[in-house]
Amino acid sequence: MKKTLLALTAILLLASCGKNEEKAPEGTNVHISGNVKGFKKGRLFLTRLQDTTAVILDTINIDGNSAFETHIKLDSPEMLYLVIDRVSSNSMDDNLPIFAEAGNIKIDTKLDAFYYGAKITGSENQKLYEEFLSQKKRLTDANLELEKKGLEAQMSKNQVRMDSVQKARERNEVRIYLATANFAITHAGHDVAAYLAVHDIPNINIKYLLMINEKLSAKVKKSLYGTQLAQLIAYKKVNDPAPAAPVAPVAAK
Repeated sequence: MKKTLLALTAILLLASCGKNEEKAPEGTNVHISGNVKGFKKGRLFLTRLQDTTAVILDTINIDGNSAFETHIKLDSPEMLYLVIDRVSSNSMDDNLPIFAEAGNIKIDTKLDAFYYGAKITGSENQKLYEEFLSQKKRLTDANLELEKKGLEAQMSKNQVRMDSVQKARERNEVRIYLATANFAITHAGHDVAAYLAVHDIPNINIKYLLMINEKLSAKVKKSLYGTQLAQLIAYKKVNDPAPAAPVAPVAAK
C-alpha cells in the first residue's frame, strides 16, 4: 500500500510539472515573474532598447493584483527594462534594468521604491551587473564629493583649488574606465562583459576593447553584445584608432 501511494505521488508530481511547463508559450525561453508591493492599478511595460528607441516587448495590466508574469524569447542575454506606469504619479523611479537570460527570473519590488527597492534573482548576468554597480558606486561617490569641493572652490574664487579638484576628477574618471575594463576582462565568460564594453566604455582606448574581446568566450562573442563589440572595434579601427582615453595598464585576473 505504501509503495502504491508513493507511486501515485510521483505520478501527480510529474503531471504537475508537465502542466507548469505547458503554461509557457511555445518558442519562449525566458519567464519573468514578480510582485510590485503596493501597486494595485496601472501598467508594466517590458521594453528593450533598439538603437536609441524603447521598444515594448509586453504590456502587463495591473488591476488589484500586484503579482505579474510574462514569457518572452531571447536569442542571447540582453538588458531589458521594466517600466511602471503609476497612472496618478510622476515619480522618476519608474525604470528597472533587468539583465535577462534564459530561465526563470524573479523580481520583487515595491511601488514607492521601484528601482532602489528591487531584488532580482535567477540571472547570473544580473548578479554580476549588480556587483559591478556596487564597485562603481564607490568611485562615482568620490566624484560627487569632488564636485562639492569644486563648487566650494568656485564660490571662494580659489583658482588653484579649482584646478586641483578638476585634475582629481579627471583621474577618478580614468579609474572608473579602467575598473570597468578590468571587470569585463575578469568576467569575460559572461555577456555582461561585452555589454559593459559597448555601453559603458565605448570611448576607451581601442587596445582595451581588443583585450576584452580577446578574453570573451566563443559563446559570448556570438551573442548580441559580443557582436556589437566586434562592430565597435571594427569602426574604431577605421575612424578612431587611438582616442584620448585611459592608457594605464589593466590587470587581468
